[in-house]
Amino acid sequence: MVREDGKRNFALRESDGEESSVFSGNTPRQAALKAARRLEPGPSEDETDRVELRLREKGTDKVHIYDGWAWEETAPEDKPDWMPEEITEANVSKKGIEHLDE
Repeated sequence: MVREDGKRNFALRESDGEESSVFSGNTPRQAALKAARRLEPGPSEDETDRVELRLREKGTDKVHIYDGWAWEETAPEDKPDWMPEEITEANVSKKGIEHLDE
């Protein structure tokens, strides 16, 4: 379901089918990136584990499947005062879409 502001809601599904969190975004990838930032960050992008993220689009039977990973990185030199020295970066890679039978 698309909201008035054009964003869509995506529920993060656990392996048992429970939906623990909801992320919003204009695209499924935007919501997946938000979910990936909550993962335990690794020391670098190359050394971190990939985790499967399953996001069900609210109001539909579509489940968008991504591999997501996060890592710690030094903040840029021109960062604002409120930003910490170490920040969490994330990335995702789409694996596909499934449709629920429920």
